[in-house]
Amino acid sequence: MMETPLTANIRPDGRLDRAGYEATGGYGALRKVLADMAPGEVTQMVKDSGLRGRGGAGFSTGMKWGFIPLDDERPTCIVANADEMEPGTFKDRILLEGDPHQMVEAMAVSGYAIQARYAFIFLREEYRPAARALERAIGEAYEAGYLGEDILGSGYHLDLQLHTSAGRYICGEETALLSALEGHRPLPRAKPPFPQQSGLWGRPTVVNNVETLCNVPHIVNHGAAWFQGLSRTEDAGTKLYGASGKVNRPGAWELPMGTTAREVVEEHAGGMRAGHRLRGMLPGGASTPFLTDEHLDLPLDFGHVAEAGSRLGTGAIVALDERTCPVGMLANLERFFARESCGWCTPCRDGLPWTERILRAIDRGEGREGDLDNLALHCRHLGPGRTFCAHAPGAVGPLESGLKHFREDFERHIRERRCPWE
Repeated sequence: MMETPLTANIRPDGRLDRAGYEATGGYGALRKVLADMAPGEVTQMVKDSGLRGRGGAGFSTGMKWGFIPLDDERPTCIVANADEMEPGTFKDRILLEGDPHQMVEAMAVSGYAIQARYAFIFLREEYRPAARALERAIGEAYEAGYLGEDILGSGYHLDLQLHTSAGRYICGEETALLSALEGHRPLPRAKPPFPQQSGLWGRPTVVNNVETLCNVPHIVNHGAAWFQGLSRTEDAGTKLYGASGKVNRPGAWELPMGTTAREVVEEHAGGMRAGHRLRGMLPGGASTPFLTDEHLDLPLDFGHVAEAGSRLGTGAIVALDERTCPVGMLANLERFFARESCGWCTPCRDGLPWTERILRAIDRGEGREGDLDNLALHCRHLGPGRTFCAHAPGAVGPLESGLKHFREDFERHIRERRCPWE
């Protein structure tokens, strides 16, 4: 059986059309669930597989689906979160551009499991090649009867639409995404109620990441035990790991869950460029706390990365080398997060720009005594439970860990009144 199910159909000579996808077994999972499985059986299979969300939170996918009330008279919705704006992350783009019919089938199978009537792919505005690929694949699926009314004569109906985002990082937060999809300003919503009870236009709604959903047809085809067997650790399946920074071959690769950071960086990314040494890394995109070169042999899964003090996030490693100023890197990150704040709550709206100004001053050699204590105070006040959503806690995760691992660099900037890397 396939060891790289998500990327098996992606090839350099062009993406598969519907006929080509069907020739590889495509839409077989949809035919199977419509003919042989009750919706609850699909949800239970996904739950038994151990599939956890690949967008960053790592919540059990089957459990999330189980919160949908199947006896509710309101039409249920399923939404794919393809608003991939996490710096350093580009895994979903590869799946959408390279195998769009896999995404369409994943939406149909997952929609059937929760008895969704409407489905949406919420796509990052800049992903224009992906938009064209998805529009074509959706059209071909409608023509073949895989979408629309009475799919394959089963009595199940599902309408799928592609929605191109106006473009904000906050749209990656599921409730802000739903607000944007409704045509409103993308502001996070208070929870409870959770989207599974009251989501899109007040209807029961499930929001899942692209990579998460793309696993579902393969689980249906091969079974929960097969999916668990793909992993090297307790967390099941494969993972699209990425690497960027001063590595020889930046990219993304589908590997067993639990692959070590060393294997990703040294084997698949070709190691650090000549004359550069890995000093630290953000293991799951820009909003995850730093790990150091001491963690290279750490299995990259949810549990091991959490025990080390960070998060798996999107599995996209951003490498920091010893020639790159960590203060400047953090100032750049905080500038991005400050600009992308939705402005709804005061700590995030005002606190993130403040941290960015302090970091910029330190980087310019204008740092003052007490600045590091001030930054640490901001990390506490912008941490989990202090803001309306997870934007600010994610933003200060790299900063708080950077103050811990690279404190001497900060102190040297202030002491010498310059950036030592200039």
